[in-house]
Amino acid sequence: MFSKQNSIKLGIGLAALVTAASFTLLKQPDFSSATTGDPKLDKLKYPAGFKAEHLFSPSENKQGSWVSMTFDDKGRIICSDQYGKLYRLKTPAVDAKISTSDVEKLQVGPATDTMGMGYAHGLLYAFNSLYVMINNGKNNKIFTKKSGLYRLQDTNNDDQFDKVTLLKELVGEGEHGPHSIVLSPDKKSLFVIAGNHTDVPPMDAYKLPSNWKEDQMFPLIKDPRGHANDRYAPGGWIANLDPEGKKWELVSAGYRNAFDMAFNENGDLFVYDADMEWDFGLPWYRPTRICHATSASEFGWRTGNSKWSPTFPDNLPPVINIGQGSPTNLLHLKDAKFPTKYKSTLLAFDWTFGVIHAIHLKPSGSTYSGEREEFLSGIPLPLTDGAIGPDGALYFLTGGRRLDSDLYRVSYVGNESTAPIAAAPINSANALRRSLEKFHTGGPNPAAVATAWPQLKSPDRFIRYAARLALEHQPVAQWQDLALKEKDPIALTQSLISLIRMGDGSKKNEIVNALLSVNFKALQQSQQLDLLRALELAFLRMGQPDATLKPKVIAYLNPLYPANTAHLNRSLSKLLIYLDAPEAVAKTMALMDIKTEPGSDALNVETATASSDLILRNPQYGKDIAAMLANIPPAQHTYYAVMLSLAKEGWTPELQEKYFKWYYTAFGYKGGNSYIGFLDRSLKLALKNVPDSKRAYFEKLAGTERLSKNGNDFISASAPKGPGRNWRMENALPIIEKGLVDRDFENGKAMFAATTCKMCHALRGEGGAIGPDLSQLYTRFSSKDMLESIIMPDKTVSDQYAATYYSLRNGSSIVGRLINEDKTAYYISQNPYAPNELEKVLKKNVISSKPSSASIMFGGLINSLNEDELKDLMAYLMAGGNENNAMFKPKAEVKK
Repeated sequence: MFSKQNSIKLGIGLAALVTAASFTLLKQPDFSSATTGDPKLDKLKYPAGFKAEHLFSPSENKQGSWVSMTFDDKGRIICSDQYGKLYRLKTPAVDAKISTSDVEKLQVGPATDTMGMGYAHGLLYAFNSLYVMINNGKNNKIFTKKSGLYRLQDTNNDDQFDKVTLLKELVGEGEHGPHSIVLSPDKKSLFVIAGNHTDVPPMDAYKLPSNWKEDQMFPLIKDPRGHANDRYAPGGWIANLDPEGKKWELVSAGYRNAFDMAFNENGDLFVYDADMEWDFGLPWYRPTRICHATSASEFGWRTGNSKWSPTFPDNLPPVINIGQGSPTNLLHLKDAKFPTKYKSTLLAFDWTFGVIHAIHLKPSGSTYSGEREEFLSGIPLPLTDGAIGPDGALYFLTGGRRLDSDLYRVSYVGNESTAPIAAAPINSANALRRSLEKFHTGGPNPAAVATAWPQLKSPDRFIRYAARLALEHQPVAQWQDLALKEKDPIALTQSLISLIRMGDGSKKNEIVNALLSVNFKALQQSQQLDLLRALELAFLRMGQPDATLKPKVIAYLNPLYPANTAHLNRSLSKLLIYLDAPEAVAKTMALMDIKTEPGSDALNVETATASSDLILRNPQYGKDIAAMLANIPPAQHTYYAVMLSLAKEGWTPELQEKYFKWYYTAFGYKGGNSYIGFLDRSLKLALKNVPDSKRAYFEKLAGTERLSKNGNDFISASAPKGPGRNWRMENALPIIEKGLVDRDFENGKAMFAATTCKMCHALRGEGGAIGPDLSQLYTRFSSKDMLESIIMPDKTVSDQYAATYYSLRNGSSIVGRLINEDKTAYYISQNPYAPNELEKVLKKNVISSKPSSASIMFGGLINSLNEDELKDLMAYLMAGGNENNAMFKPKAEVKK
């Protein structure tokens, strides 16, 4: 027999666990298995040979939730509360904790300025100053400092910052506002980074030319839920500035919401950029990723569905894709007293899933490749910031959004050497790229064109990009004729992209004819994609080809379509549909019959990327990911369908019926929160191209009656009406204890489905079998017991239904329910929506296993319910699904 808590632990909920990865994982040493009795430490997982210490809890001492940190010139830690003040504390000795008396609230500016600075997303001590990146909401009536970069100085030597200088006000706020500050490798200047809700301020210089546009032929559909709908190119950005903030230069752009950046030992800059989780399952979804932010780099974030493919030559690809998450910090371990294997390693902090990813960098031509290792994790562990201390240890913070906040230290105590090693010299390709990047600033240079031109056909993509940007910094007249007369197809394509971007459009026909002269089939796929992108840019920036040129373009492209890869088919379909090519619609519809095109797996893996042990770390995302992977949308088909929404020509009645019926099926797939809304907007675009007399017919064929009014969700009989509430024991239990009388049985049954209880558990023969049958629940447990298990599922985890945490030798981990095992393998169920799909894990690859401390039932599942819906659900559970129970009778009948 189990305790009453254990036996109902999975009574209302679902488990959501997935594995997928688009990154390389490294073999790593065993994880530490030390236990201390301190839950703040024992929840951490990190490699053996390291030691973790819990130093301080700001939230327990009513000092806020700390989100940023730096070390000053005396080795003291300075931290900022997300919504409050700055604090300074001495670095404690080994095995010593920080007491409240060790923490000083900094006085900034005049004594009358009681709010100090605070609200800092970025802190850096440099040039005998504290630089503070304030990120303040415009409606904040308490804290009056403007968003922007501040310099704090101690001019009277009292160890406080009496002088406050606003170096630059930045128009941006919130979690996509201005973020971090880092010191340049030569220690002579600063770099700052901002999210995509921060306007690029006027700059004194631009490594990336400021003539950016959306540059996307794909029909624009803004996020149906309204996110970033007023934000356009270039997205998040990086600038370099002098210590006084007098000269600003734009270095890189095209990020979604990169909080932080870091230089490696060779002075190359890296950025950890965020994904948009609402785009899960859609062809424009981009996972969190590490980017090598070279001079003038562009990484293609655009609003809504207009995000650029990493294949576009006018932006750069990431070093490595990581997956879902919320990046908050990036640092390099060059100054850490860690073993040699970590000397060329980035640590990337993920707030959502509580993981510190170790990204081991290896030179790859003029850039780098990355191999991922899970360095440290915990459940929960909302990581916010970190830094390497003067002692060579890693210090990191948890907190944010007013969550419990803690300060930790991780030191290496093993037997391997931690002595500094000399940085390997940069390779010749890296040096060549840097030599080209010198032409990205400083105005016209007679040597630039001659130096850059041979490198336009370099096999190294980053060198080609640097060479092309060198051209764009020179007067067009110096190289326009060279571009138009170029015979090498690679150099021709690259130089014409620059001419399209920087020219006045007067050479449109010459540019297009030059591109059409290239023998397409003689090119490699990446070169073919570059040429197609050049044509796309030509039409976007200079207009559709005229009546003479258009047939030539169609005649050139039409025989190439369909191609033998999914990437090429995306580009060709886009161009041919845009040009109203006669066969484009029929060919594209035929491709929608192909389940898996060559190369489509590589496209879809980014959508499905999710390390298995991430899902239990955050219920909000875990549930959504599990649902999506059980019924994942076909991203390639979605791409075609959205593109076809613009097609006016080439339809037959049969093709139209087939097209609109596709939506009916597609609405049944599960994607991110905006998936249905994007499809709905695409459908509305397509309906504009049908006769008015047929519109109602096609709407019905597509199943629009199943959509909610705003097009974001399905209308379902089991959908809660809300408004929901953050249900806790203190606000839910009093409502239930007042009595459950005159409840609605059918609505209670509907809420049993709406809260996903039915996915895992049966009641009177209806429902899933992942968790225990709930039919007799009412005979043993009170309403308080039920609510506690629903609201606090982690309080007690039943052995019968607990998940197991497996640490693997390749640096990853898996969390799931062990269903079976044999001599060589474990068979693990990871997704309750597809419980029969088992992951086979070879025992030889498992380092260790232990019961997961988190329930595989998520909390918050009832938060979509209003008060009456909660009472109906509780009555349904307490009645064991019996509609004749007295709780469902009118009050008058109960009294009788």
